[in-house]
Amino acid sequence: MIVCGDDVLAHRLAHELHDVYGERITLLVPARSDEPQPPSVRPGRAASLFGRVTAAMTRTPAGDQRGEPEGRSIRMVETAEVDEGVLIDAGVERASALALVHDDDETNIRAALAARRLNPRLRLVIRLYNRRLGQHLETLLDQAAAVAEPGLDPKELDASTTVLSDADTAAPSLAATAVAGTSKVVQAGGLLLHAVDRTPRARGEVADPGLCTLALLSATTNDPAGVEGSEHSGAQGPLLLPDDEAVAAAPGRGTVALEAITYAGPTLSAKRFGTSALPVGSLFSRRLRWSLAGVTAAVAAIALATWLTTGDHPLHAAYLTLLDIFAIGDPAVDETTGRQVLQILAGFVGLLLMPVLIAGILEALGTFRTATSLRRPPRGLSGHVVLLGLGKVGTRVLARLRRLDIPVVCVESDPEARGIALARRLRVPTVIGDVTEEGVLEAARIHRAHALLALTSIDITNLEAALSARSLKPDLRVALRLYDDDFATAVYRTLRAAHPEALTRSRSVSHLAAPAFAGAMMGRQILGAIPVERRVLLFAAVEAGGNPFLEGRTVAEAFRPGAWRIIARATGSAPLVRHSAGLVWQLEPDRVLGAGDRVLVATTRRGLAELLGRHPRPPRQDRPDPSRHRAS
Repeated sequence: MIVCGDDVLAHRLAHELHDVYGERITLLVPARSDEPQPPSVRPGRAASLFGRVTAAMTRTPAGDQRGEPEGRSIRMVETAEVDEGVLIDAGVERASALALVHDDDETNIRAALAARRLNPRLRLVIRLYNRRLGQHLETLLDQAAAVAEPGLDPKELDASTTVLSDADTAAPSLAATAVAGTSKVVQAGGLLLHAVDRTPRARGEVADPGLCTLALLSATTNDPAGVEGSEHSGAQGPLLLPDDEAVAAAPGRGTVALEAITYAGPTLSAKRFGTSALPVGSLFSRRLRWSLAGVTAAVAAIALATWLTTGDHPLHAAYLTLLDIFAIGDPAVDETTGRQVLQILAGFVGLLLMPVLIAGILEALGTFRTATSLRRPPRGLSGHVVLLGLGKVGTRVLARLRRLDIPVVCVESDPEARGIALARRLRVPTVIGDVTEEGVLEAARIHRAHALLALTSIDITNLEAALSARSLKPDLRVALRLYDDDFATAVYRTLRAAHPEALTRSRSVSHLAAPAFAGAMMGRQILGAIPVERRVLLFAAVEAGGNPFLEGRTVAEAFRPGAWRIIARATGSAPLVRHSAGLVWQLEPDRVLGAGDRVLVATTRRGLAELLGRHPRPPRQDRPDPSRHRAS
């Protein structure tokens, strides 16, 4: 397999494929420059991360045709540009999969087109931020593969090209971290899975039978669960996918249970996304509306008095009153005294009406002018989420939060950031300013906020924002986007020690996205991943037909504790990952899985590799008793 990238995601992805799936990897990275560069240009976090597999890696320049050293399964190639020649040298014609995870969409598209011409059967995984362009690109590359290989199996074509976005993959977890303090959320189409942390049960207490237990948490409460990849000393780690006996035998340990939720709310209205017409009441202030009501009442009173005084028809009396108000009626010289007095009063009301009309016009013009501008946080706003950074990740997280009807206040230093347009369209209050400057967080009403979600691309900025917010509100829930694992661990432990009653979480976008990219390279669409302390659970759609671990077995027999568990079954023929309406959650333990069944499994990364046959291992002969395991 070949991985092409220029940031930490490429290194994490190669690490994932090497350690979990045991694949041979060629990693294409930009060539190092001889000139010294600042840390912001060439960060050292990727090198420290990839140091774990240095012993299994060799670095070669582009075009070097020497073979790989024996016993090494990762080869790093430095190249200035990924073109056809570099791909041929990397072995793209013999490769099974190619991941293009450069931060630039155009670079990934060019390399994908070249790779498809060189190898029509190649499985492509492309990182694109533009989702609409990604859908068209998937169709184009699949059609190109079908034309080049007419006899290719349609099932292979369905998985031949996969376009993913690291921001989209990590957005649900980041949004859940700010709202519920956990990133254990997987969302795909209409399917929403939520992992709930449950407190330890007392001895003899029965667990909720309506939930599927995903994991038993560590036996100690001192684990830095907020930092991915951190190491613990002297702690009993989490037990993933335990059976009923293991859960019953550990009443003092917390559990992670799964809830399956389907969206049943109303359709998102146009008003919610800022495309509807403005309400009439928002055009004019309350004072102006009362002034208009007073003038209207005066006009009606004068018209009534004119009708009673002159005895004319009511419509004619109202007509004369309007003429007098607008000063276009004839003078009542030969009329009665009452009629003359009413005419003078009508003229006076007309003078009052003129400034009211001008004020109404000015207010309406001001409302229309500010309708397309950024809103300021209301004074009485409270319980909201302060979102720092409207880049690629922040924009996706903002959309997720608003879909959940969660109030958000955005803070962005760049008025031309890509998320500003979305914030303006959604009418989300936004503060333009540098968060490191005094008064910016106060303008975002941080002292009344529920959580702070710092998602800028600069670790120091996120940390400074968290410290400033905690100084204003010590119990504020804080979620940081930090790249460096060692730095994240140190920050988490310090903040937790300084504010033990406040919730602190550290999240890495590349850490959350790498399992999904790796799963797509293995030829299966991964629904998502849920971190459980320092480990990860994957949710994948698997065909039961032809799988020795699933076909011909009951749901209870197919459950392997610590490896995988079936949590749902598809009833229709539509792809499982795109349509969730046909999912059956209440599975019968004694139902036998047939060749046409497609199931949704919760699995560990190594369990998924074994389930897909990447690590050959014969099925167990000692099948468990179906009565011992109950499927959720």
